[in-house]
Amino acid sequence: MTSSTLVVSAHAADFVWRAGGAIALAAARGEHVKVVCLSFGERGESASAWRAGKSLEEIKEMRRTEAENAAGTLGADIEFLDAGDYPLRETDELVDRLVTIFREVNPANMLTHTLADPYNGDHPTAGQLALKARIFSQAAGYPATGEPTGAPPVFLFEPHQPEMCGFKPEVLLDITPVFDIKRKAMECMAAQHHLWEYYTDLAKRRGTQLQRNAGPNLGLPHATMGEAFMRVFPQVTNVLT
Repeated sequence: MTSSTLVVSAHAADFVWRAGGAIALAAARGEHVKVVCLSFGERGESASAWRAGKSLEEIKEMRRTEAENAAGTLGADIEFLDAGDYPLRETDELVDRLVTIFREVNPANMLTHTLADPYNGDHPTAGQLALKARIFSQAAGYPATGEPTGAPPVFLFEPHQPEMCGFKPEVLLDITPVFDIKRKAMECMAAQHHLWEYYTDLAKRRGTQLQRNAGPNLGLPHATMGEAFMRVFPQVTNVLT
């Protein structure tokens, strides 16, 4: 059976900036990756489109297209739940939909947001929803479609302002072989083009840390690119490293 990874993203672009390399690596290994976007980021993360006079429905369709193109570039499937943003609110229906997806995918790994972000409440809401779905999907009595699942390890991807979110990386992932793919995926997200260089620079910094911390540092020049994750439920074997 092909191994699967489930990525729960609050908005249409979060999975690209924060986990695009991990997604591309998994896809390159022949694994199935499913991205779930809880919203399009239509209200809070599409400022340039609002300034251009676009309507709400036009913006949602634009962000959908961008995210579909990015996911296709990375080699992932994608599904949009259109739950709204700013704020993203938990509902019983939304939890049920996530549990059903969780049972359909039966992931070996799950990637999602950190549980603290004072600058964007949608991110921790998405993280909490993902963790609830993980727990509920294991319960034989939970009334959702599909068979109960196991409990995969969870990796929380790096927030935009890590120092403000209490984010301390525990897993540094070398994404050098697929960084060009991640960059192409980032460039699909035209509504937030100002972040392309920010996340390219961040990948360089994390790659430098990975080189220094993961093996002998001989002072040699290198161009390693990286992504950082925080590990949840560490008692479960980490299959990403």
